[in-house]
Amino acid sequence: MAIDATVDEAKLEQFVHTVVGDLGAAMHAALVRIGDELGLYRAMAGAGAMTSAELAERTGTAERYVREWLAAQAAGGYVSYDADSGRYSLPPEQAVALADESSPFFMLGGFQVASACVADQPAITEAFRTGDGVGWHEHDDRLFAGTERFFRPNYRGNLVNSWIPALDGVQAKLEAGARAADVGCGHGASTILMAQAFPASTFVGYDYHDASIDAARSAARDAGVSERVSFEIAGAADYPSPEGGFDLVCFFDCLHDMGDPVGACRHTLRALAPDGTAMLVEPNAGDRVEDNLNPVGRVFYCASTMICTPNSLDQDVGLALGAQAGEARLAAVAREAGFTRFRRAAETPFNLVLEARP
Repeated sequence: MAIDATVDEAKLEQFVHTVVGDLGAAMHAALVRIGDELGLYRAMAGAGAMTSAELAERTGTAERYVREWLAAQAAGGYVSYDADSGRYSLPPEQAVALADESSPFFMLGGFQVASACVADQPAITEAFRTGDGVGWHEHDDRLFAGTERFFRPNYRGNLVNSWIPALDGVQAKLEAGARAADVGCGHGASTILMAQAFPASTFVGYDYHDASIDAARSAARDAGVSERVSFEIAGAADYPSPEGGFDLVCFFDCLHDMGDPVGACRHTLRALAPDGTAMLVEPNAGDRVEDNLNPVGRVFYCASTMICTPNSLDQDVGLALGAQAGEARLAAVAREAGFTRFRRAAETPFNLVLEARP
């Protein structure tokens, strides 16, 4: 096929370079997963410069594979390479993102999610043809652990320190002793963080995915908070509430995934105490597509196509808000459900923190 005379060859060449970069990034994701699973990043963190043989010995891996892996990591800017000595090092900034799970900047969980998306591509392709949904429970298992591992650092860095204090009167209630629910809790990272920070309060996490509830219960035991935290299998529109209602009901990065977010919010309104609060933590997005055409928006639109939208379409109503719904649509959902007060309480580059009250 001859190049169309209207094609700007310089722009074409620039786009091809973009595609090559994306191709390298897509293939590199598999190598990141290898580095994560084999502890290669952790072994390099704070260890200074080393050869491939030294890294292989330290991690019990085969040097020839490690040598090629290191070269790919250097080409991608994940590690540094000194040509004079032939040694590689993991800069401290990269170590924070790749080797320190306690860091709010830790990113490796996202690569587990990406691996799950690749594995689920045939099912999503068929859904494109039929319009059917693909439920959360039908995805590759790496999605469940990867989602928790991807979001947990951000929750650890912001939930207790800035998000809850930004809500009207909620921190004081939790400090004094309140009842809180975490709807769509997954593996329970957000629930457990709140329980650790507010020992006078009790917390319950709800999720329809039984395997995630099992994982959350185990995590609560490991964290030593089982006496104040429970996890139950329940849907977002039918979870039980205590007499007098919850003081706080949270939705962490999940409302947009629900088939009937209006119904979930309506049920939450009934489950709240008269002066209770609903906290909606959602991906940070503008209200128009053009507001979200950036690297963060790209990640969320991809996740929305592969995970969030199929999940919603698999449920009753199937509103399919998408991960980039934006504050205006989320406010409309809350108001349709009967909430009368709605505001943006806080935000990060990745999240909007929205407060809804009766």
